[in-house]
Amino acid sequence: MDDKIKSAIEVAVDGLRDEMVDTLAELVRIPSVVGNEGPAQDFMQRRYQGLGLDVKAFEADRNTVGQHSAYVESGLPFDGRPNVIGLLKGNPAQKSMILNGHVDVVSPEPVDQWRHDPWGAEIEDNRLYGRGAVDMKAGVVANLFALKALKKAGIEPGGDVMLQSVVEEEAGGGGGTLACLMAGYTADGMIITEPFMMPVISHPGILYFRVKIKGLTAHAGHAHLGVNAIGKMMKVYQAMVDLDLQRAATQKFPLYHRVEGRSCHLNIGTLKAGDWVSTVAGFAEMACRISFIPGESLLETKQSVEQVIADVARADDWLKDHLPEVEWFGWHTEPWYQDPADPFIETVIPCLEAACGQKMEVSGVTAGLDNRFSSYFGFPSICFGPAGNNYHSFDEYVELDSLVLATRAVALSTVEWCSLDK
Repeated sequence: MDDKIKSAIEVAVDGLRDEMVDTLAELVRIPSVVGNEGPAQDFMQRRYQGLGLDVKAFEADRNTVGQHSAYVESGLPFDGRPNVIGLLKGNPAQKSMILNGHVDVVSPEPVDQWRHDPWGAEIEDNRLYGRGAVDMKAGVVANLFALKALKKAGIEPGGDVMLQSVVEEEAGGGGGTLACLMAGYTADGMIITEPFMMPVISHPGILYFRVKIKGLTAHAGHAHLGVNAIGKMMKVYQAMVDLDLQRAATQKFPLYHRVEGRSCHLNIGTLKAGDWVSTVAGFAEMACRISFIPGESLLETKQSVEQVIADVARADDWLKDHLPEVEWFGWHTEPWYQDPADPFIETVIPCLEAACGQKMEVSGVTAGLDNRFSSYFGFPSICFGPAGNNYHSFDEYVELDSLVLATRAVALSTVEWCSLDK
């Protein structure tokens, strides 16, 4: 690692801090709840063009991306929701890099729980608040300014550097990162700047499922003649709680456990039943998310859930003749694990350490990431980005000092990797 280059990057990034924060504030003020990313992508396209990059914008084609085994159906139309690519051409004989981030965010509701305007980009105590501030508009801005800092410092990375601003990561990434890679926008390595100030190389497999139960409706005045689907679903609910605790105690993966204190989860996310207060509920539907660790089988994970539900039904006089229906939908991803001995990882981690001034261990997280797609296309990836808190909750924020550190780290990693020969 060249100390002169490291110092030049630090000076350039520090000199761009105010502009970086202003750009992030502008982006946070653009609502971009998943499905409505168009205006935010227009903003990013203008920023890429202003940097003099070769810019392309395209909308995913469902017929094309839907053929890939890793595709997750979001149910959202792709019209008006482009992915934006900004390419800095380099020497084709040297390594290339993707700097990837998503502009889509989850809903800020209920907004009455926020102390800060979710679209206000308010700054307090060196934190910028807003929906998407850290998950992950700060990362998108860090990628942009890493390249801007290199240009300002007069440093040529070597190989190609590609900025990718993508859509619908929060809904599975099928129309975003996967679509980009399928369209040929690949490289020799990829950094995704999700909100983890540590090198992340793994996440668990993730599955969504619904359980549907039918009861027997009756007027509330004759409720004893009906069968309430809510009560029957409560038995399945408790069985899922028990399965979650059992898996937590028996399924452990060190990279997750060290960070999260737990390796896998079965979360019950929604529960709805009945349609009238004076009628015995004739239906109930519960939707869940289950994660599973490297080494576990996707098929066996599904079978374990279905077996527990079958056991509940077998022990109930109504359910044994009116079996619960299990439907698998949405997210269906295998665990992602990037070999830490890959030359890309061994190149990037010292850069992260140098930029942040501390030693770092590879880690895993229990949320799904777009990094998983790189393995289908034969190149390595890592996740590292600005720090903050409360993503997917109220008063989400990014630590602005971490935005500077992450930008330095991305810039330094890009130079080190792209200076290597293929």
